[in-house]
Amino acid sequence: MPILRGVTEIQQISPKLLIKDGRRIARSTFKEKLPMHRKRLIAGALTLSVAVFAALQSADAAAARVRVRGTVESLDGDTLKVKSRDGKDVTVALKSGWSVGGVVKADVSDIKPGDFVGIASQPTASGINGAIEVVIFPASMKGTGEGDRPWDSAPNGSMTNATVTNAVTSVNGPTLTLTYKGGERKIRIPDGTPVVTLTSAKKADLKPGAGVFITGEQTGETTVSADRIAVGLDGTAPPM
Repeated sequence: MPILRGVTEIQQISPKLLIKDGRRIARSTFKEKLPMHRKRLIAGALTLSVAVFAALQSADAAAARVRVRGTVESLDGDTLKVKSRDGKDVTVALKSGWSVGGVVKADVSDIKPGDFVGIASQPTASGINGAIEVVIFPASMKGTGEGDRPWDSAPNGSMTNATVTNAVTSVNGPTLTLTYKGGERKIRIPDGTPVVTLTSAKKADLKPGAGVFITGEQTGETTVSADRIAVGLDGTAPPM
């Protein structure tokens, strides 16, 4: 009986043999191709997710660029309505070809020397910055946005994208030593600090109530134009 239709037709004639376009082939040969195809799809989706987040977290080149943090109200075609964290209703006009990447929960114990991370932090009385949130980047994203720069998620906040060179644990949470080209910063991660990593996502994940993080161009008092969105999955609120 036919088991796959497309450009070709595959027929099974025994538990071990198939006929493909009139030629007999071993079933094991055919089965090996499907996992590789799935792996390529998964890899492609994660690559897209990485590209989305890289653009969202990059330094703003234009003064008119803004960051929107909030939850989805609705998605109608290429118009996304968001309720921002400060209670404003923001309308996001999505550009042609817009894409979406996923954000999922991780754990501080997942961080190890050699990892590339992005940590938003702010000064503390101890003289060591305290983390506000942590993003563990996939290996393919290492070096993206490397450096230390101001960040608007908290007063006097900064974003450090760097490699973990040392991690010291204590009762107050681990303290990481981060190195980047031209500098170094120590950051303590208090208990309860949100830690996330990246994964693939679909436009269908932009459901009402889903948390989002968007960087785009301000086009009006409550309107933004953007081509990339990070969406929290499984109840995760993107902490960036």
